[in-house]
Amino acid sequence: MHQGMHTDTDRCLRAVQAKDARFDGWFFTAVLTTGIYCRPSCPVVPPKPRNMVFHPSAAACQQAGFRACKRCRPDTSPGSPEWNQRADLVARAMRLIADGVVDREGVPGLAARLGYSSRQIERQLLAELGAGPLALARAQRAQTARLLIETTALPMAQIAFAAGFSSIRTFNDTVREVYALTPSDLRARSPRGLAAGTPGALSLRLPFRAPLNPDNLFGHLAATAVPGVEEWRDGAYRRTLRLPYGHGIVALTPRPDHIACRLTLADLRDLPVAISRCRRMLDLDADPAAVDDQLRADPVLAPLVDKAPGRRVPRTVDEAEFAVRAVLGQQVSTAAARTHAARLVTAHGEAVDDPEGGLTHLFPSPRALAAVDPASLAMPRTRRTTFTTLVGRLADGSLHLGVASDWPRTRAQLLALPGFGPWTADVIAMRALGDPDAFLPTDLGIRRAAGQLGLPSTPAALTARAAAWRPWRAYAVQYLWATDSHPINFLPV
Repeated sequence: MHQGMHTDTDRCLRAVQAKDARFDGWFFTAVLTTGIYCRPSCPVVPPKPRNMVFHPSAAACQQAGFRACKRCRPDTSPGSPEWNQRADLVARAMRLIADGVVDREGVPGLAARLGYSSRQIERQLLAELGAGPLALARAQRAQTARLLIETTALPMAQIAFAAGFSSIRTFNDTVREVYALTPSDLRARSPRGLAAGTPGALSLRLPFRAPLNPDNLFGHLAATAVPGVEEWRDGAYRRTLRLPYGHGIVALTPRPDHIACRLTLADLRDLPVAISRCRRMLDLDADPAAVDDQLRADPVLAPLVDKAPGRRVPRTVDEAEFAVRAVLGQQVSTAAARTHAARLVTAHGEAVDDPEGGLTHLFPSPRALAAVDPASLAMPRTRRTTFTTLVGRLADGSLHLGVASDWPRTRAQLLALPGFGPWTADVIAMRALGDPDAFLPTDLGIRRAAGQLGLPSTPAALTARAAAWRPWRAYAVQYLWATDSHPINFLPV
């Protein structure tokens, strides 16, 4: 575990001297003599150990008066894996800040969603990250601004507004303070030939920690794609996004060292949230070294990991949508689940305009689905009850699925719903809530894989054997599923 890694000076020094990219995003190096901060893998000659101090976040470096290094661009390293593998208050707060809650609802809004006072949250974030929620949100705004300055030809006033700044002046001051360059200097330094392609489309690179195996990740998303909402086209997974200020369309293409991301947004203020949700869906902040090392310790899993290391857990951009689709997929084939979902989309989804054609709707909101006449649903009566109860609870807010969900509590709430067994609750915990330890011992594909590999195949015995894989059982599920020839395991040709 790397929790609080910035306090382990020797370990940090070794990572910096080795320029080890695996630690990018885990901690940041601030250089006392130059006043800049870097990622561990910065290509420049490492400073003398006595001139380095280590911080847990870019925001903490900025608050301590350090500016971002122009060579290694530490603010663009992958996010800390910490926030996706923990379910405590700080991790849930970090997931909400990445989802733009502080910019939209302020610190009181963040506190209300977490059920704590603003002071408690401020205190805990300061203690662990060296920065409070406002400083963390400001660091994120600065990063969004830089992205827009460097990748679009938009006027600066529009960028300031899109990145979440309240005035042009704050935008100018923040950019100058964080990057030691004015917005126009930043733009002058960026490669020319920007803003070609679809009007209003932004092209970005999403970084990740290597290795990343795209096969099951994109294979899963493409094989289960709901027509109208998602598609695989020209080597990219495309889908529509329901966002706080409007809607968007994203195209994600796996490349050897990054994910190419093309976004078209109805409202530019949704940019940071759209990026954050796409990173989450593709599990890009995972720490594959930690996951694979632990799973390799099991002689049965070792050959599977060695053959295709870096598998991620395919997740979702919309937790409520995923839960509805999990119910539609109960006891039916992948193809039948897609057909059910496509019917709902055509009848109840909001139409959107896709400049490239192919995508037609947003997946219907829980509120729209709660208004559906149950008799019109082509499914057995018990499943209909499961469906209507779930969408009713999501629509009235008594069940909330989101980045801030408390995993054990939410799983218990799901199991209390009619027609929700362990499989449905755990697949939602794994793919919607992002619990890295969710496990599916009753899943047919898992039991088949267990049988082939000589693992125990009864759920109780398999769960006992899987204790050694914790806290990464959701990743073990991906390796076990991949032993099968199902289309979810292969990149579409």
